[in-house]
Amino acid sequence: MTVIRFANFGRIFRLKRSLCLAICLLAFTAFHYGQKPSPTPTPELPDDPNGPVRIKTDLVTLTLTVTDLYGRYVSGLGKNAFAITDNNQDQDITFFSDSDAPVSVGILFDVSGSMNGEKIQKARKALARFIATSHPSDEYFLIAFNDRAQLLMDRTRDGDAVLQKLSLVQPRSNTALYDAVYLGIERVTRGSHNKRAMLIISDGQDNSSRYNFGEVRRLLKESDVVAYSVGIVDKGDAASALGMQGQAFLDEISSVSGGKAFYPQTDVEMDEIFERIALELRHQYSIGYIPKDFQPDGKWRKVKVKVKPPRGLPRLTVRGREGYFATPNPTYH
Repeated sequence: MTVIRFANFGRIFRLKRSLCLAICLLAFTAFHYGQKPSPTPTPELPDDPNGPVRIKTDLVTLTLTVTDLYGRYVSGLGKNAFAITDNNQDQDITFFSDSDAPVSVGILFDVSGSMNGEKIQKARKALARFIATSHPSDEYFLIAFNDRAQLLMDRTRDGDAVLQKLSLVQPRSNTALYDAVYLGIERVTRGSHNKRAMLIISDGQDNSSRYNFGEVRRLLKESDVVAYSVGIVDKGDAASALGMQGQAFLDEISSVSGGKAFYPQTDVEMDEIFERIALELRHQYSIGYIPKDFQPDGKWRKVKVKVKPPRGLPRLTVRGREGYFATPNPTYH
């Protein structure tokens, strides 16, 4: 007869239980680590690893300038004074600001051979007027261009340093204006301020760019950069086919972005225009909304903005970009 000792049975039981627990633990571990972990979303970084973080968002932002019948800037309007339609559909404004906010400004300065002599001296002097009138916290990107576009200063708030840098540049060679605008858009969209603008100082003539007009126009329409152009032209430029083509480019680039092109005829007028652009940047409205039927299909969506003047005031004019391409908008923070 077989006799089972309880002491041995208990030890055998404990061994079996430990073995079962070990098998269960191994099974759980294999199951747990066999699962693919859920990816943690990370913000998309821009090309510059030291730059701000870029986050995808469907928020459409508009920078608007409001003027009266005499061209004077109108400030102090409330959110309810504006009405926005996106693809003919009314939109709800979710962001509104009329503060004197700093701007990230790309200064594109033509230093080609056609800007020699008095042209470049007058432009430098007028630019000093612009910087003196601008917001003290504005951020500047300085791009000089002749047969190639070159970033001379990146992210500086030192306006005097910008002017000093330009004083060392001598005009020569051909003009790569389209390349300069393309580079300017890319740099300014990495700026630290929500408001972004470009100031193009040139006769508008291009004869050395890799990019063409259509590519530059498309990139500008995809961005939220407002372009202002100051055409430094003389009688010879206005009469030539290349000169007229240059003016047409400056007009189109400025208009499509919600900016404006100017063609001063005198030194006094040039100084006043540069000051006017600086004042406009400081008296703009920033408005944002999320389109109700947004589909990231890459199609062009037309935007219309209307402004209702307060009772007793005459009709007001509002200027901003005409629309955008329906792609997720990279916003920098």
